[in-house]
Amino acid sequence: MSSSCHKAYITTPIYYVNDIAHIGHAYTTIIADTLARYSRMSGLDTFFLTGTDEHGQKIEESAKARGKTSQEYADEISATFKDLWDDFGISYDKFIRTTDADHMKGVQKAFKVMYDNGDIYKDVYKGHYCISCETFFPESQLVDGEFCPECGKPTTIVEEESYFFKLSAYEDKLLAWYNDNPNCILPKSKRNEVIRFVEGGLDDLSITRTSFDWGVKLPAELNDPKHVMYVWLDALMNYVTALGYGTDEANMDFWPARVHLIGKDILRFHAIYWPAFLMSLGLELPKHIAAHGWWTRDGEKMSKSKGNVVNPREVADAYGLDNFRYFMLREVPFGGDGDFSQKALIDRINSDLGNDLGNLLNRLIGMSGKYFEGTVDSANVAKYYQAELDEIDASFEKLEPMLFEMQIHRYLEELWRPLSVANRSIDKYQPWTLMKEGKEEEAMALNGLIANILAKVAVMLYPVMPEICPKISAALNFTIDNESWTALIKEKKLLETFTIEKVPPLFPRVEEPLLEQAEPKDAPSTPSTPSTGSGTEKEKEKNTAETEGIALIGIDQFFQTSLKVGTVVAAEEVPKSKKLLLLQVDIGEEKPRQVVAGIKEWYSADDMLDTQVCVVANLKPAKLMGLKSEGMLLAAKDEDGLCMIRPEKPKKAGTPIS
Repeated sequence: MSSSCHKAYITTPIYYVNDIAHIGHAYTTIIADTLARYSRMSGLDTFFLTGTDEHGQKIEESAKARGKTSQEYADEISATFKDLWDDFGISYDKFIRTTDADHMKGVQKAFKVMYDNGDIYKDVYKGHYCISCETFFPESQLVDGEFCPECGKPTTIVEEESYFFKLSAYEDKLLAWYNDNPNCILPKSKRNEVIRFVEGGLDDLSITRTSFDWGVKLPAELNDPKHVMYVWLDALMNYVTALGYGTDEANMDFWPARVHLIGKDILRFHAIYWPAFLMSLGLELPKHIAAHGWWTRDGEKMSKSKGNVVNPREVADAYGLDNFRYFMLREVPFGGDGDFSQKALIDRINSDLGNDLGNLLNRLIGMSGKYFEGTVDSANVAKYYQAELDEIDASFEKLEPMLFEMQIHRYLEELWRPLSVANRSIDKYQPWTLMKEGKEEEAMALNGLIANILAKVAVMLYPVMPEICPKISAALNFTIDNESWTALIKEKKLLETFTIEKVPPLFPRVEEPLLEQAEPKDAPSTPSTPSTGSGTEKEKEKNTAETEGIALIGIDQFFQTSLKVGTVVAAEEVPKSKKLLLLQVDIGEEKPRQVVAGIKEWYSADDMLDTQVCVVANLKPAKLMGLKSEGMLLAAKDEDGLCMIRPEKPKKAGTPIS
């Protein structure tokens, strides 16, 4: 069954109802909402799915601990997710729950189809089970022979009768799918991880339980009522039962999914189990499975005990929902881990949104009112500013592919280039000077250029900021919809003559954090060096250096360090390391240098590939996790995280830095 090219099916994972929504859930859902809004705006018939996963032993135990039935507990937590997404204006088409009757019927049908196809058989299972992760692990994967490799909690040995899915029979088919569809798993570094896992061999998958009761029962035809289905089989099927699989099949023409959005911790279930289930069912496979990273707060892992868990509702209430959405999508490359800090959020609001976007609209309103009584006319824009139009059009052409290749931070970076063109054009051409020189037509054309840049940016920014952008379009006298997207972006047309509307500032400056912050950790005080009130310049220099903890060196010592521009020609993750990337860096020598860099918390392998870096080229080789490292990359790190030091413009590999 194949979907039309005019349809788009976007999904989030269904969220497990063991706790209320946190910033990670919000991040996934905001990305999915952005893709769905863009799909609708660009004319695609769009179906956006989210919901909650409500079965399993963990839910049953949590409910009992709270004196509730499993259904009561699931109802309560599921409602908190739905309420938050409704308050956030998330534009989902269906909110599915795995306790929905239609979903359970669909799951039972799928089980029967796979059983009839010979892919399910009954046997006895014995293994190490993590209740928290609802997952069995082979002993070889356990930490210290006992603890779960995912969450660190103790596992229990479970021995029970079980139905098994013949996952091992799908190794070759899965590997062929990965090979034939290089973008099926994004970012591509995650695809490589999955391939390595499957190449290591797949065991058949236990897909039922008898030790608890809170789950979907097997089809009645099998006459085996003591079994309930494995929570992951139940949960993954939501992507097709939501479209009517096993019941009315009313929306199955939306299948396959254009994008399954997930967190990296559930990649194995989605990139191995789910495609194998679909192959058994004879259904097409999804176009993209996109796995994002985790979020920390101020550089630390979030936990209730630390009191540093970010509540997305509190952040949105304090700083504005659209500002929060922009920050989340702009701050971190997709696939990498992100760090939430109020300082970084405030910087984005004041700089990107306030200075670059909001101030440009204010300048346009001021220019239009002062020189043209609020009128904006685009008739002569191309006559005077064709070079600027060409420059911005080149940026807009790059955007859609970036969005659906999950390069959303790059999408927003590129979208800001036209704003730079607009602000630069005002400073370069100076409308006040043009008016003094009697060049009113040229000044009006400049006015039109700025208005059209703002209009086009508002259209493409709308999926990310759906509350603010309509305010910009209202000021420019048009509506953001498929018609304006087609005219302004696809056909590169300009606005017709209109009268601009004044609007209050869209991004009031934020001067200090708006949320309560945890008390800072005690830090040792740094003793200061008292001023002598006299002495030579060298003594003053020495005192300053000592005060700042810096050892002064001479120029000769500095030039003993060889710094060179390098180009990263290959990049991959170091297995079993949370911090290290393995890079091959061309620094103009006969072959690339191998550099092991502890930057994975901030950059993925895909982010580094084909980029330029600054390399300490005469550093003594060292070994990290058994890998030889022949250099070091220059980077800057502060409380907001780490960023690479790079050449301002592309340079030939091996160019000395001096």
